[in-house]
Amino acid sequence: MIEIHPSAKISDLCDIEDSTRGTRIIIGENCVVDSFVKIKPAGGNGDVVIGSSSYINSGCVLYSGSGITIGNNVLIAANCTLAPVNHDFRDPDRLIREQGFLPSKGGIRVENDVWIGANSVILDGAYLREGCIIGAGSIVRGEVPSYAIMGGNPLKILGSRK
Repeated sequence: MIEIHPSAKISDLCDIEDSTRGTRIIIGENCVVDSFVKIKPAGGNGDVVIGSSSYINSGCVLYSGSGITIGNNVLIAANCTLAPVNHDFRDPDRLIREQGFLPSKGGIRVENDVWIGANSVILDGAYLREGCIIGAGSIVRGEVPSYAIMGGNPLKILGSRK
């Protein structure tokens, strides 16, 4: 089920796939979803919920997996991937694509007023607390404190907004 608030601006060049398994995709009021954004129910039955006044820039890919919750006033720069899902690969005698998925690490949670820099990858179990900034090109798979400025790989605190 896809629910888009009437005030949201969704590019005609955005691709939002409807789920065949009941996954909900909810886009809140005054959101902007730019060209070439892909929102795809895949790898689980979690919902994708985007709060109000958030902006998803061009080239981003969001897989539903174990679920994505994005708060209000979140900025996601170009070419980011949010993937709350992990393929199982433990049986070397079977193709990876035939092994299904590993148990959830809790999905992805992004609180209010977060900025995710271009080309970042946010993985299952990531929890981005209010006001944090994720530097361009980062990989996030755990908790980021409120108002922290994070960057680099491995991810490290570069400063604080407070």
